[in-house]
Amino acid sequence: MRLVPRAAKGWSVHRVTGASMVPALRDGDFVLVRRARPGRIRPGDVVVARHPARAGELLIIKRAARREGAGWWLLSDNEFVTSDSREFGAVPEDSVLARAVLRLRDPARIARIPKKR
Repeated sequence: MRLVPRAAKGWSVHRVTGASMVPALRDGDFVLVRRARPGRIRPGDVVVARHPARAGELLIIKRAARREGAGWWLLSDNEFVTSDSREFGAVPEDSVLARAVLRLRDPARIARIPKKR
């Protein structure tokens, strides 16, 4: 999933592309994210991270599943999409950049990102 950043002080808005986070996030949604501080990410949080194999060019949005050594095991909500830690392993802690706070589908529909059931 590729994101297009819109920068601000500690906060940014990213556009979601792809279907890896369906049903929580859809292609075309925007997410408001807050820069992650060390130790503030919790299992179940939706996060923005650098792709381990393409760190300089690609940001991904995934759900933090669990801590794994010095990093995070990140999974897609859509179990049929495997471009996540099942493919590239744990993502180093310093590559997890932000935690998603709100999903923006259109100006009339602002909502919290639902927890995965």
